[in-house]
Amino acid sequence: MELWNMTDAQAEPLSPLSNCTVDTSYRFAFYQMSYSVIFLLGLATNSLALCRLCLSPCTMNSTAIYMVSLSAADMFFVISLPMRIYYYHQRARALSLKTGDMPSWTLGVAYCHLTFTIKYISLYGGIFFLVCIAVDRYFAVVHPLGSANRRRRVAQLVSGGIWCLVLGLSVSLPLLHSAVARHHQPCLLDPSSQHHRIIILVALGLVLGSFLLPTVLLLFSYCRVLSVLRQPRHRSRCQRRIRQHTLTVIYWVLGVFLLCFVPYHINLLGYTLTQVGLLPHCALAKMTKAVHPIVLSLASSNCCLNPLIYYFSSSILHKEAPSG
Repeated sequence: MELWNMTDAQAEPLSPLSNCTVDTSYRFAFYQMSYSVIFLLGLATNSLALCRLCLSPCTMNSTAIYMVSLSAADMFFVISLPMRIYYYHQRARALSLKTGDMPSWTLGVAYCHLTFTIKYISLYGGIFFLVCIAVDRYFAVVHPLGSANRRRRVAQLVSGGIWCLVLGLSVSLPLLHSAVARHHQPCLLDPSSQHHRIIILVALGLVLGSFLLPTVLLLFSYCRVLSVLRQPRHRSRCQRRIRQHTLTVIYWVLGVFLLCFVPYHINLLGYTLTQVGLLPHCALAKMTKAVHPIVLSLASSNCCLNPLIYYFSSSILHKEAPSG
């Protein structure tokens, strides 16, 4: 699911792209395979991370609080995958039988909205809490004399605020859909409609803002951390060990951003601008539509990769355990 159903819409194409089509029938089988793998790995890794974090209260420092929230956000998406897999199985089956009429969304408006909400809770909850981990590392390294207990209290407040923000953003996007969607296809928006274009562009602005602002904050925090870790005072054996663990967390978080989130948002921007007619470029429209299932699956795979941050930072969690 996207700002609208990118590949399933039945509306007439925009005039500049009227002859610009590309075969994306592979997406149904691809989504079944990728979502099945993501479901199995995400369920196992996030369940293990949550159990380890929640059953070890002595290590519940500020970093662990953000990681609990990150794993919880990922679990929201994981538990929504079985119905998605079933839906794409029905689409693939209809395509293989060549019935002509492809089944539309038949699960009702409520489930449509719930699906959108859960997706954006996971996607942007993941982004926000990864940034929180980056900022937490910034204060731990750049301002090491700060109280760990104070950082833990701040983490609790910030996590609560982010959950409210993510829920608000996630609910607002389905409400934008319901404001303009057709009754018999509640999950579809028509990009050729001028009214729908406005809604789509508003939603695009929310999505890109929710990605770009946290990305700037993450890059600033990690650049400052890296500059401090290069200083000579971090050359003792113990400090080198802590430095290595911190660098591993930094590189892993940056890797998740580069692999999962950057391609998805770049492709989303290009696809949206071509489909609403602001950038009538046929080759770009074909490319972004063709690779969309791949970049969406990469974005979804962050729920499998995020728990590994817990593994790489486990020594940090124990070293910074609050004393009381």
